[in-house]
Amino acid sequence: MSKQGLLLIGHGSRLNYNKELVTATAELIGEKTDEYLLRSCFMENSSPNVVEGLDFMKKEDLDLLVVVPLFLAKGVHVLHDIPELLGLKTGERRGSFTLENGKEIPLVYADPIGKDPLLADMMLNNARAAISAHL
Repeated sequence: MSKQGLLLIGHGSRLNYNKELVTATAELIGEKTDEYLLRSCFMENSSPNVVEGLDFMKKEDLDLLVVVPLFLAKGVHVLHDIPELLGLKTGERRGSFTLENGKEIPLVYADPIGKDPLLADMMLNNARAAISAHL
């Protein structure tokens, strides 16, 4: 059975809540499936940073690495900064990743959350909760 890595990348913030949200999301993913070796990291203001997250993955015996940005939309980080750190050219979604032992494995880069019916449902739930709490 192949071992796949999933690196979840959050934005990061000077406020601890952002790190907690990304870390908790990674934990929720881990509760839903055991198909990935799962780690989270951050673009800025939180640790581990993306380079440290990638360094962790390099030490593992993986057959594939998927990088998932925990961002709503395609902004500068998603379109340019993260691909650059992954060694991908602008617009590329696939590349390769070299493990510490020299083994080269496929790397795939996922889309951010984007337009998704689940996001609309979540916002409706938030609106209803706000109305209930304040009326």
